[in-house]
Amino acid sequence: MVQQVPENINFPNEEEKILTLWKNLNCFKECLKQSKNKPRFNFYDGPPFATGLPHYGHILAGTIKDIVTRFAHQSGFHVDRRFGWDCHGLPVEYEIDKTLGIKGPEDVAKMGIEAYNKECRGIVMRYAKEWEFSVTRLGRWIDFENDYKTLYPEFMESVWWVFKQLYDKGLVYRGVKVMPFSTACNTPLSNFESHQNYKDVQDPSVTVSFPLEEDPSVSLVAWTTTPWTLPSNLALCVNPELQYVKLKDKATGKIYILMESRLVALYKSDSEYQILDRVG
Repeated sequence: MVQQVPENINFPNEEEKILTLWKNLNCFKECLKQSKNKPRFNFYDGPPFATGLPHYGHILAGTIKDIVTRFAHQSGFHVDRRFGWDCHGLPVEYEIDKTLGIKGPEDVAKMGIEAYNKECRGIVMRYAKEWEFSVTRLGRWIDFENDYKTLYPEFMESVWWVFKQLYDKGLVYRGVKVMPFSTACNTPLSNFESHQNYKDVQDPSVTVSFPLEEDPSVSLVAWTTTPWTLPSNLALCVNPELQYVKLKDKATGKIYILMESRLVALYKSDSEYQILDRVG
């Protein structure tokens, strides 16, 4: 029997029809029952926070994960797919700190760790229903009823067990890496955490002079918005393709070398200096 395909298809409606069919037939759980005695495919899914709503990054990653687990199931494996919740970390503490007006570790100490943890536990599942709705609407097959939370002692102990196995095999090493850092929480931040509190602020710049070793009366001029990096600087660089000027500051009598196009950043008027030479 040939079925006529309509010229105009409402794709959202068609998607919801499929979701309703899957729900009525309990397709996800049925496929788990049918594959129960097949070889197990282990899939470790990094869980999201339920303190915020799902965004594009979650949706994209969740779709890719669903493709992997569906393909494994269709390839003859049994795939447990448990949804998880990340209940640790600064996103949870950040929300509580805002709510309770906590400014630093000393405020937590006054409140008491037990009371603070209780407040945190109270919000970790704040948007769980919204998450379940969005993930289900996307058509992802995953078990919300048999979920896991990273605050479960058995989960934390399993993570430490895995870490110990890696350590015993010599796969853990100490390294050095530049990380975002929270001075308030006194802890490193993930990129996601550091992005949570971006603000438009005035960024002060600093102009620094560096006297030449062979002639301390002449100084190179450098401009920076990150003066805290200056102590670790090992050298100044110049570009042979750019034009530099050697000038005398009429107010101080000092001699500087800087890029000619940056004169406007250092002086308001060309009457404030005298160009002695050009290099470039």
